[in-house]
Amino acid sequence: MTLPETKETPCGVLRTEHQVILRVIAVLRRLVVRCESGAGFEIRCLKRCVEFFRLFADACHHAKEEDLLFPALEARGIPRDGGPIGCMLEEHRMAREYTRSMGEALDEIERGREEARGRFLTTARQYAELLTQHIDKEDTVLFNMGDRVLSVDEQASLCGKFCEVGCRTFGGKKREELARIADDLESRWPIG
Repeated sequence: MTLPETKETPCGVLRTEHQVILRVIAVLRRLVVRCESGAGFEIRCLKRCVEFFRLFADACHHAKEEDLLFPALEARGIPRDGGPIGCMLEEHRMAREYTRSMGEALDEIERGREEARGRFLTTARQYAELLTQHIDKEDTVLFNMGDRVLSVDEQASLCGKFCEVGCRTFGGKKREELARIADDLESRWPIG
């Protein structure tokens, strides 16, 4: 099977996905401020944010990093243990824990356990802060290293594998459907 040639780099693909993730983080932050100000708890939109983080940010995006990019970087001498890859993997683990906790808190709120709101808001702020810093580290440090150490052929191969991942479904949704969740959330909760 021949995959179409692309001039995009694997790290470029991931940086583009980061921008989509950051858009939903911005919506999450706006919704948290709204909740804290007493203007309302938009549970449906918050659940969509969590779904997006679980499926797009983790199952699709982090999977590309963990299963494809990071092993390729390790093979080219970038260390996992005590190095940037190990740090990124730990932050992925923390992000999964925060996502799980946010989802559980929202489920409890739907069942009438109002005390779960505080836990949700705290965890949402932690998630937003973690992912924002995490993305900055990947974009400005690790991905720059990757762009330098990966050969043109390795980059082309990774882009093809990224394309294969992007064609899968995540929670029954295609990557494009998940990106539309970001568009929808952002249109409902624009900056300003």
